[in-house]
Amino acid sequence: MAIPMNEIHWAVQSEYPILATLQLLPLLAMIAALFFKEQAYRIGVIASLLEIGVVADLFQKFDASNAALQFGEKLNLLPPLNYHAAVDGASILFIMLTAIIGLLVVLYGKVRPLNPQWKFIAVVLATQVTLMGMFVTHDMLWFILLSAIQLIPIGYLLTQWSTSPEKELALARFVQFMGTGLLLLAIGTFMIGWNYAQLNNGIWSFNVTDLEHTTVPTSMQSIIFFLLFYGLAVRIPLFPLHGWLPMVAEHGSVAAAPIFLLGLKTGIYGLLRFVLPVVPEAVIEWAPFVVAFAVAGIFYAALLAMLQNNLRRLFAFAVVSHTSIVIIGLFSLNLHAFQGSVMLSINFGLAIAGLLLMAGLVYRRTKTLLLSNIGGLFDHIPIIGVAFFLAGLSIVGMPGTPGFDAAHLVMEAAMERYGALMTIAAALGNVVAAGFLLWAFQRAFLAPASNEKYRGRVIERAGAMEITIALSTIIILLLAGFFTAPWLEVMEHSFDGLSAIYGGGH
Repeated sequence: MAIPMNEIHWAVQSEYPILATLQLLPLLAMIAALFFKEQAYRIGVIASLLEIGVVADLFQKFDASNAALQFGEKLNLLPPLNYHAAVDGASILFIMLTAIIGLLVVLYGKVRPLNPQWKFIAVVLATQVTLMGMFVTHDMLWFILLSAIQLIPIGYLLTQWSTSPEKELALARFVQFMGTGLLLLAIGTFMIGWNYAQLNNGIWSFNVTDLEHTTVPTSMQSIIFFLLFYGLAVRIPLFPLHGWLPMVAEHGSVAAAPIFLLGLKTGIYGLLRFVLPVVPEAVIEWAPFVVAFAVAGIFYAALLAMLQNNLRRLFAFAVVSHTSIVIIGLFSLNLHAFQGSVMLSINFGLAIAGLLLMAGLVYRRTKTLLLSNIGGLFDHIPIIGVAFFLAGLSIVGMPGTPGFDAAHLVMEAAMERYGALMTIAAALGNVVAAGFLLWAFQRAFLAPASNEKYRGRVIERAGAMEITIALSTIIILLLAGFFTAPWLEVMEHSFDGLSAIYGGGH
């Protein structure tokens, strides 16, 4: 049902509040899990499957030929906190990723197991509520509030199910960095809202549709850009603002919390949705410097990854290295750049989720993730090894994986804007990344453990649920890799507005 454009700027509406359903479904399931503790796992699985069904309905009903935001929903609350939700093609892909990862994490909670199970399921569902809200909101203030709320369940995941004696230090570092990032975001957002109020008779608005049509003085643009950029760069995380990640990866929970932090690129989404449309002059001015730091981050993190003996720390630096490639694409500022960056973010989310889940399953068997203490695992848990290997190939964008087409779009965009030298540097960094991920796979699954104490030990075969998780990871990665056309089709007109702002066409 279409809504007249003079009433609302969103053009397509479902017969039911589909975006509210995406947020309320995990919320209601969380409440049910708290009350019916013995059935919490079943509730979590059913809710996650229903969530995927709603996402599939959203995808099917989305009109990719329409550049307008769709499925608009409004709720008038206090004026600065009015609820505005809508999606475009990019939002749908992030929402789909959230639903898939949510189901995998719920299944993973049964395997380890993470007890008390009802509490784990409730925390996972609470995290999913905030993520869905962040990906449908078009209000910067709501995005910040949901980001702050999200830190509570993720912080709980980090420490409640961690086996490290340093988990409290990891939590402290996480809170310090994330709190600083939120403060920067809040200050930048307040400045944007204040500027809007100055030009609109004291009426405040944080809706991005209002803000992107409001002139921001040149003297303010750079300040606002850096506040918002640094606030989101901590979450991405981007070199050199990644200091919290290695410690959290090593001493936090093995898989659950890092998957939500790293697999779902809320920082990338925030840049794309809020920063690029609102302060375009500052983005153009500072883009070359951002890209230069990103190139440095690729090599810095890749080289440090090769020095790691702990598999979780190695993954942490892999995240920093490959996120830098996404940033290079995003700040190449044309249609291919935006499409490639979103596709690469989704691919990265699937791949890092797969790697972390497989690392969690390895830890369940070995009680260690030190590469010197694990080895020869392919003989015992081959299906987990295949999933690990495929996820690693996906991160580096090998043919047949979802990162292949995305990496080509990003490189093409970077070549067009920054020339061959920058693009070759990024490509070489990706080659280095391929090296350390394949090296990690070889040490963990093919070579014998270098520590003789751990050679020849008996390792249990994978159970039915572990096989289910590994096979699901493999199937999802292969389907996403060989059928990338729907990804591009759903985003066909999502970046028409941004392309017009930055002069990048088809």
